[in-house]
Amino acid sequence: MPETDPPLPGADGKSALDRALSLFTDVRAGEGATAALMLVNIFLLLFCYSIIKIVREPLILLGGGAEVRSYTAAGQALVLMGYVPLYSWVASRVDRVKLLVGVTLFFVVCIELFALAAASHLPYVGVAFFIWVGIFNISLVAQFWSFANDIYTKEAGDRLFPMIMIGMTAGAPIGSFVAGRLFGLDFTPQVILQISAVLLTATLLLYLTINAREARRQRAATARLASGGGFGLVLRSPYLRLIAFLIVLLNIVNTTGEYLIARLLTSHAQALAAANPSFNAQAYIGSFSGNYQFWVNVTALLLQAFVTSRLVKHLGLRGALLALPLIALGGYTTIAAGAGFAVVRWIKTAENATDYSIMNTARQLLWLPTSREEKYKAKQAIDTFFTRGGDLLSAVVVYLGALRMGIAGFAATNVVLTLVWIGVALMILKRHRALVRLAQAPVAASILVGLMVIGLT
Repeated sequence: MPETDPPLPGADGKSALDRALSLFTDVRAGEGATAALMLVNIFLLLFCYSIIKIVREPLILLGGGAEVRSYTAAGQALVLMGYVPLYSWVASRVDRVKLLVGVTLFFVVCIELFALAAASHLPYVGVAFFIWVGIFNISLVAQFWSFANDIYTKEAGDRLFPMIMIGMTAGAPIGSFVAGRLFGLDFTPQVILQISAVLLTATLLLYLTINAREARRQRAATARLASGGGFGLVLRSPYLRLIAFLIVLLNIVNTTGEYLIARLLTSHAQALAAANPSFNAQAYIGSFSGNYQFWVNVTALLLQAFVTSRLVKHLGLRGALLALPLIALGGYTTIAAGAGFAVVRWIKTAENATDYSIMNTARQLLWLPTSREEKYKAKQAIDTFFTRGGDLLSAVVVYLGALRMGIAGFAATNVVLTLVWIGVALMILKRHRALVRLAQAPVAASILVGLMVIGLT
């Protein structure tokens, strides 16, 4: 576990910060400082990403158009096929601190280069930037949670990850709001990118501060990872293969669901426009999308702050891992039965909010009983390549079914995929329990030997 602060006088030894954070989860004496630093770190990381994500839209739409934007998922998947082995190669040759510093500085330099390219109006910079942003987000977030899994034990992670995730859930909407205001004040994309570079540099300083607190785990912090690639680790482990399959299924279902609400929204706006020639369909769609995302983010933040930790505490990983597919199953069954647009909107709000909060926490908890190599290398492979692979397969589903299936047909397809998803989740839970028992066996044996030695003496 991370180095804890010296206990303060009192019945439980908790500091004021420990007690304040206990509102969200079970925080033990001395855990609050590191947990708070981790929360701020992931908040700044998502704040930074949300700003960059807003910058990418005018660059891609003005530089390539909506059609080119839709093709970039394939480009991201291709780039990730090279990025994941490169990340694994670097991770095998440096210690944890150098890996964190090196990868973060790499992305800071990339931001500066894209700012320079945007200012110079280089051709196709929007396309390259759009592909890079997708990799930036999932790679750095995956690395953060690799670090978190490395410094926390399973017991501590089960308690503290839901609270740390609050920073991630809050960072995205606040970053988007700030970026929108900056554009409204006529800040240029290259200036806004400089702000994101400062935020990313701040996360690096937080990494170094947190790592410096790891006095009792210096050997782990300086040890290098064994050789081997992330893809190879995933393919060799039945547990990791199941996680990869789950992530692919999750993204197919969710992205296809986004297509459904976009299709219904477009049809609804067109119907209103046909009934009223003065109706502004573009303004209606923009207003709906903003309101929809607002309620998704607010609901996700409330779930993360007050529900997730309690769900994990009382139902364990099973409750967190099955919450989203059960909601999706009920939701898409309702849509397949013929639910209207208003009902679909709130079904997708519930699904996305649960995904951003409870499911996101469950995904990180899955890695606690894995090895250090798997936490860094295999997690990069799954959270980057397999995530984008799920998005790409969803596009294939939409392309193949667009002319043959209506809303009910797509919803029924998602019902079938969600049933498979639940089956995969149950198999993961079984293997997760086996890994936890395996990890606990040496500890139990050490305790038994210690008791025997005490008895002999």
